[in-house]
Amino acid sequence: MPIRVIMADDHAIVIEGLKAVLKTKAADIIVVGEASDGNQALEVAKKTRADIYVFDITMPSLNGLEAMARLLRKDAKAKIIILSMHDDRHTIEKAFQAGARGYLIKESATEDIVRALRVVFRGEYYLSPSVSGIEIADIIDESSGALRMPSAGLTSKEREIIQMIAEGFGNKQIAYKLKITLNTVKVHRHNISFKLNVHKQTDLVRYAIKAGITKF
Repeated sequence: MPIRVIMADDHAIVIEGLKAVLKTKAADIIVVGEASDGNQALEVAKKTRADIYVFDITMPSLNGLEAMARLLRKDAKAKIIILSMHDDRHTIEKAFQAGARGYLIKESATEDIVRALRVVFRGEYYLSPSVSGIEIADIIDESSGALRMPSAGLTSKEREIIQMIAEGFGNKQIAYKLKITLNTVKVHRHNISFKLNVHKQTDLVRYAIKAGITKF
């Protein structure tokens, strides 16, 4: 059975270039759908079964990260590779935190696309080798598949509080168990929200599970 792929990028030349590589080097991979923006990508995904989705991070109407988030809400097992011009750690971590299984740098995408698709299809994570100073193991705990704690400057105390929040403890309970004041707990929670840009408790719980802080 071939690996079925849906691609979304607002530059048709990018999709054509990747398709040309697949046609030449990977007979086992076929592109079954194409889109030029995030909304169109979701419409294509509704009508066409795919094993992997390749989304450009910056698209009109709906960007790749938001399109990925909406797709994952409907299909939590969807495997998505993000295409991007950015190779900074913040953007890469943000993509994986949002649910990406792979991250391809556009400049080297034609060189990496075949391996990326095969690796992600196997259930593993992929990061373009052209990204310097970052290894996939820095971001993903490959033994468990969980996200490692991102480099947001979180302290061990903040990490502990995130776990307690995720496990259902309220501010007063956290203060009592950690032997700190209620105001200190509130300050920690404010700092956590600022560092992670996460402001809803449900999102914080989701983050804690993805980051491997808690299993609940």
